[in-house]
Amino acid sequence: MSQLDSSRTVALVTLGCARNDVDSEELAARLEEGGWILTDDAQSADAVLVNTCGFIEAAKKDSVDALIAAADLKSDTHSPAVIAVGCMAERYGQELADELPEADAVLSFDDYKNISAIVDSVVHGQRPASHTPQDRRLLLPMAPGERQAAFHGPGREDDQALTGRPASGPPVLRKRLDDSPVANLKLASGCDRRCTFCAIPMFRGSFLSRRPGEVLDEAKWLAQSGARELILVSENSTSYGKDLGALGALEELLPEIASLEGIARVRVAYLQPAEMRPALVKAMVQTPNVANYFDLSFQHSSGEVLRRMQRFGDTDSFLTLIASIRELAPDAGIRSNIIVGFPGETQQDVVELERFLTLARLDAIGVFGYSDEEGTAAVELPNKLDPDVVRARVEHFASLADELMSQRAEDRIGEKIQVLIEAVEEGVLTGRAAHQGPETDGDVTIGYSPQADRRAIVIGDLVSATVVANDGADLVATLDN
Repeated sequence: MSQLDSSRTVALVTLGCARNDVDSEELAARLEEGGWILTDDAQSADAVLVNTCGFIEAAKKDSVDALIAAADLKSDTHSPAVIAVGCMAERYGQELADELPEADAVLSFDDYKNISAIVDSVVHGQRPASHTPQDRRLLLPMAPGERQAAFHGPGREDDQALTGRPASGPPVLRKRLDDSPVANLKLASGCDRRCTFCAIPMFRGSFLSRRPGEVLDEAKWLAQSGARELILVSENSTSYGKDLGALGALEELLPEIASLEGIARVRVAYLQPAEMRPALVKAMVQTPNVANYFDLSFQHSSGEVLRRMQRFGDTDSFLTLIASIRELAPDAGIRSNIIVGFPGETQQDVVELERFLTLARLDAIGVFGYSDEEGTAAVELPNKLDPDVVRARVEHFASLADELMSQRAEDRIGEKIQVLIEAVEEGVLTGRAAHQGPETDGDVTIGYSPQADRRAIVIGDLVSATVVANDGADLVATLDN
């Protein structure tokens, strides 16, 4: 442990996805283990760590803005060290350090193990050299079956002394940064897919599953810390176990996690349609306490566009998959993201995507416009669309998505749902049903009076309710007796 001033404080600012949320909790635990005091007050902190996102241009802009905002906290009397970590820092390294002098340090994922000492050195005025980015897919063997031995071999677990909290990959610490009844749980890191629009594998690396025992131990710890819903996350959850020699590992792990004491619901996120196995669909639908929720990354439905994206499927195969899910679970929630304006996308492709979305009856749809991401194969594709055309298509599909999501929510009027309560305010409960993922898929509000309803309901309770109305994708419900 570093010998720090007992009053030394550090603030964490997190941007991006659920995987980044978990990374921040791991960073927080390592910092605390090193003697740092975590604070929400960036204004007075000795150091501010910004956990950046490097996925798309809008996310990168948000990350840069957050770093500049942290630097703006500096004054003649107080000058916190501003440190960039996370995907954008990993992806750009020295280039980001050169372009953004407001950041006192730009760190790599490889620096996380020594984060406490590094932050201490930056606070004391040192400026560590930033890394030169590398293609992290090359750090592990190409063959998935060889990765576990390479990753967990001799010399790779040299921080075993940091015990007392769950492991993730090589043993790490984790500290919950909020008291939400919902917690993310990493299944794996990295991705082996080569989608032409996506740079994530280059800076997150090849796909590597966490060992089932590690995942289960962390799930137990999260349950003991007050989590009621666990969201299993990774870059591609359908690949879980392929490097362990057990592609069906997720089907075996789900019942173990879902049966843990204190866990009311388990949700699986980031599913690849082309890798959905009938056995996995069946396990998700039939395992008690696992949400009938399918976060399927369709991205488009035109076969021609998907081939240029280096993905698989088309409208009819996707509709067949959806039908197979709803045959087993008619109330299943299904969400997806789509990319419009991809190079070469024609009006016929647009019509095909409209056909798919109209027939699919998805509960939630995220719409993104294509933009070049340096280092990806799509940058070199011909027939780029004019940015004005891309914007127009985004607006069109966003409007269509809102209409379709509202229709799907209206279909649920009269449906009995189980709602995990996340906020209790005077006269109203707010939570999410099984078909609603956090932050993006809408929520449920329920009128509530402890006296009239003759029960005290608290955050984290799972209550039965009946849908009586909708407001877009959001639902209004009444408590069941």
